[in-house]
Amino acid sequence: MHAPPTRRSLLATTAAGALLAGCGGADWLNRLVPKHSYALLPNQDYGPHLRHAADVYLPLSLVGAAPAPGAPPPLVMFFYGGSWTRGDRADYRFVGEALAASGVVVVIADHRLSPEVRYPDFLADCAAATAWAWSQARTFGADPQRLFLMGHSAGAYNAAMLALDARWLHAVGRLPSRLAGWVGLAGVYDFLPIRNPEVQQAFGWPGTPADSQPLAHVSRVAPPALLLAPRNDDVVDPVRNTQGLADRLRAAGAPVQAQLLGGVNHATLPAAMARPLRWMAPVLPQVLAFVTTPPQALAGAKPSA
Repeated sequence: MHAPPTRRSLLATTAAGALLAGCGGADWLNRLVPKHSYALLPNQDYGPHLRHAADVYLPLSLVGAAPAPGAPPPLVMFFYGGSWTRGDRADYRFVGEALAASGVVVVIADHRLSPEVRYPDFLADCAAATAWAWSQARTFGADPQRLFLMGHSAGAYNAAMLALDARWLHAVGRLPSRLAGWVGLAGVYDFLPIRNPEVQQAFGWPGTPADSQPLAHVSRVAPPALLLAPRNDDVVDPVRNTQGLADRLRAAGAPVQAQLLGGVNHATLPAAMARPLRWMAPVLPQVLAFVTTPPQALAGAKPSA
């Protein structure tokens, strides 16, 4: 049972709500999470553009004088949301801290944004960042056979497209079938016709191709997926998107776990990973259970609701 909210956690809830609105909430939320529970490799370039950069969060067990015993940890590649028009990797330190403090290597990458670029350029950037992280996994102390994609909202779309549509990872010499799995938090997977003006610009609406949607790329060989969304989300429809994609994956015979959670909204779903907000919903335990399950067990799991 989750502990009741405290004044500190209620402040964090307010900050999380501001995070989605771009009102400096990330800074406040990040102030409330530890700074010494992980090691940081900042400003790692994965390409030539100014926004082709990533921060790497390492468990402290990987930075000691002697190698940590046991198998190397998984690596999570995290993509943030922001309607493909805004976002900064530093805003999501609370995600990196939550996972790294739990023994997972985390890469949080920036990518180019609209209106500088539009679909599919940001997917090409995410694929390049993923290929770079894959190539550096052993350097970070992670297991390259256990690389997971993860994202929130528009970032979950990016993760879904890389996992389901082979074009993007093929272009950088990688195979989606080699992913250990992917995690979508309040993802947007089925959004035509486009009504949001920012997203219209990012996807060149009304000339947006039908195959820009993750649902168009579901197949039996899709990597294992964990799909989490708020039960009540006034930004992204969880029935159409999360449940719709989960149903399509199940029908194809692909391994998928999906759940709609109470107590959180579109912004606070990922924020519930931060220490002050874990009373809101079990997002972190579910993500950790998924990414620490052996890949063979995930791939062989029956689709579940």
